[in-house]
Amino acid sequence: MDVRVRGGGSIEPFFSARDLLATEYDLELPVVVRIRENPDERTMVGHYDDRHELIVSRRAATSAMARELALHEFAHMARYEEEHPSHVQSTEEALFLALAGRSVERRKLSHCYQIANHMKDIYADDITLDIGPTTKLVDFMESSLARALVESMPEAPVGWTRMTPGSDPQITAVNAAFALALLERHDAIDPDHRLYDLADVAAADAPGISLPRFKRHFRSLGDDPDESEYRKALVDVTRAYALSNEQAAD
Repeated sequence: MDVRVRGGGSIEPFFSARDLLATEYDLELPVVVRIRENPDERTMVGHYDDRHELIVSRRAATSAMARELALHEFAHMARYEEEHPSHVQSTEEALFLALAGRSVERRKLSHCYQIANHMKDIYADDITLDIGPTTKLVDFMESSLARALVESMPEAPVGWTRMTPGSDPQITAVNAAFALALLERHDAIDPDHRLYDLADVAAADAPGISLPRFKRHFRSLGDDPDESEYRKALVDVTRAYALSNEQAAD
């Protein structure tokens, strides 16, 4: 597996992630990692005829999660090369099938794309959690959900200054379901972990979202679906989210 790092900075996280992936998987195409100063986009991945390309901010490349982040992106590349349905299915096609004839506000449509990315992440992280340590990922998901819950409050707590726009409670609840489902798929979380309490808070803030239903959907994704099975799964979860308000009203 050929990994080339461009743009300066530490190469160790990327080579360490390469070595971990190589214990079980290999990539036919070389990987070009480009480290950029712009911190706004944590990572972007492109697939080309002669290479995979990973663009990563310097902040992410020097963070404590740099190796885990690189391993996650390398796993996406592995899924792409094996033509796994999750990585070759057109998201636009699935969303069109799911939402044809319905009016969906732009905010929820954006969230549907995020949910489709969760589906891809499940299959990429089925690789990373099989071959890499899980502690950092669990801690990262816990801190991310806690931060999102604070950001979703109508007003910042006394003594806090809000630095980012508030998180949307509905997608925060789905994100919580995704985190639990992924970790439960790999027995990477204890039943009394604080993440469950945070997920319950997220679910209470979004009464139109069934956290158990979304967790069950993500957790029960088959290891090796064919294209039709995967498309149906993506259509089903898109409808479940986009039409959640209608279902709650019923």
